Formats: sequence, structure tokens, C-alpha cells
Amino acid sequence: MKKVAVIILNWNGAALLRRYLPSVVTNTPAALADVIVADNGSDDDSVALLERDYPTVTILRHERNYGFAEGYNRAIDMTRYPLTVLLNSDVRTPAGWLEPLVEYMEAHPEAAAVQPKVLHDGEPPGRPMFEYAGAAGGYLDCHGFPYCRGRLFDTVEADHGQYDATEPQRVFWASGACLTVRSQAYLDAGGLDPRFFAHMEEIDLCWRLQLAGHSVAMVPASSVYHLGGGTLPQGSARKTYLNFRNNLLMLYKNLPHKGRTHFLVVRRLYDTLALAVELIKGNWGAVKAIWRAHRDFSRMCHEYDTLPSPDGNLLETMPEGRLNIIWQYYGRGRHTFAELPQ
Repeated sequence: MKKVAVIILNWNGAALLRRYLPSVVTNTPAALADVIVADNGSDDDSVALLERDYPTVTILRHERNYGFAEGYNRAIDMTRYPLTVLLNSDVRTPAGWLEPLVEYMEAHPEAAAVQPKVLHDGEPPGRPMFEYAGAAGGYLDCHGFPYCRGRLFDTVEADHGQYDATEPQRVFWASGACLTVRSQAYLDAGGLDPRFFAHMEEIDLCWRLQLAGHSVAMVPASSVYHLGGGTLPQGSARKTYLNFRNNLLMLYKNLPHKGRTHFLVVRRLYDTLALAVELIKGNWGAVKAIWRAHRDFSRMCHEYDTLPSPDGNLLETMPEGRLNIIWQYYGRGRHTFAELPQ
């Protein structure tokens, strides 16, 4: 068995496979890794395309669409390579993208998950921009709001090496667009939460991996280019719903029971403020999505009541987790990670 499985989850994504799979096949060293497409019950010509044009790519067939989380859980359980890269179907990989990630994992046995720099695919040459979903590694603030080096809310920076430290940087969460994991640690932690279906599931996984004693990092020597919104476009009501609901579920399951109720009350007040802003803007799709997210969270959260309570709030162990990113961004006008208090 090779060291690495590069697994692309696909659902009716033939157009994305035509556009992005060639770079993955060309730039993934065959001696190091196998490229695998796990198909989530597609009814387009995805499988026929793979069988005809990509004979070196292994196809795993799921009988139906299990969503991002369960689709990957099944694929990793079936393959069980020492390392697995969860790679979105809308990611272009340049030459040399994989080796630094594998080298870091081999040199740091405590690490269970790493990501490369995630840059936006489609910018003019010579002006690489970070991509919204992951950028140069992610954090959660004191209220559980995610943000990244290279992206705070809707402010996305150009990459000019500002986050290329000589050593890979420890982060709270790594992007699911290109997420390298130790397969056994992934399975031991329960994998991605299938209740989430999609969105926030990689942050939840990274939180659980750290609770188990592992670390998470961003490796700047590796870069990939992510289109973003290949399945759900930014701003869609469905994406808004999943992000709000899953963020609350993630907090409920990973915070210690003591103090959790107060934490969530404050957090839900912030979400109510977000709902009010969308109401003023007349964005009825977002208003309904946020309301539904909170309704369904109240129904679903008790499914996690049997989980053991963590010893403490992991957010408080990292400086970035003690910041109020809303106040820093809107109150203090700090729109880049470098401007935040260190």
C-alpha cells in the first residue's frame, strides 16, 4: 500500500472533474499516492468520464449521495491508507503540492491534520488571492466565529508571503478543501459528523482531534488553488442555513458542559443580530435560513447529550480564540489577521 490516498468526493460533478482532475493526476506522484474518486451516487456522466479518460484513478461508488461528511467517512473506512487527503473536486493542484504535506506529517507525529495555503483559482497570474474557505489556516474566536489568516469575514487578502513563516504554523482548524489527515486518528475521532451533511464539519473534526491530544497545522510550502462554491455558491440560503446550524451544533458538542449554556446564549444573541441585519437589507432567504438553523439546532442538539464533557474550553488555550473577531473587525476596523492583537 502507498502512503497516501488522495480522495476526491464527487456528486454530479463531471464538469469539475474535467476541469480539475487533470492537474491532480499529473501533479500527484504515483509512487507516493493513489488518486481516488469516491462517487456519491451521481446520475450524470461522472463515472463514465472517469472510466473512459482516467484509467489510473480508482473509483469508489456510493449507492446514493451521503453528503460531504458521510461520503468521506465511508471512503476512508474502505481505503485506510496511512494518510488521506480530502480534496475538493474544484481544487487545482500545482507541481510539488503534496510532498511538503506528507513530509510535515512524517516529521511531526503529534499532528493529525494539516492544510496547504488555499488560494483562489481564477485570479490574474501574478496576483494570487487567498480563498475564502481556509486561506492560510483557521481559528475560532471567543464566541465560536471562524476566521482565517488571510480572510476575516468578507475581507480576503492577496498572498504576498505575509503568512509564510519559516516553520509551519499551528492553527485551530484546517480547510476541508484540501485536508491531509492521519487516517487512523480520523477514524478514532469518529470522522466527519454526518449530521452536519456539509459545512463546518472539518472545524468540528479538528476540534475533536485536538481534544484527543493531536495538533493541526498549515504548511506554507504547499499551495493549492480552490474555485470555491463549486457545490453551493457563496451567499446561497442553503449554505447560510448549514453554516449557522452546524456552527451551533459544533459548539454544543465540543464545549464543556459547565458554562456551555451561557456561551450559547451569548452566541445566539449575535446570530439574532445577524438576522436583524439581513432583515433590514431585505434578504428574506438569509432571514429564513438563520431562523431555520436555530430551530433545527434546538431540535438536534440533544442528540449529543450522551457525549462526555471536555475538561475545558479549548478556545481559551490559543491566543486567537480569546479574541472577539466581530469587535475587532467592525468596532476597531482591523480587517486583516496581521492587524489583530497578538
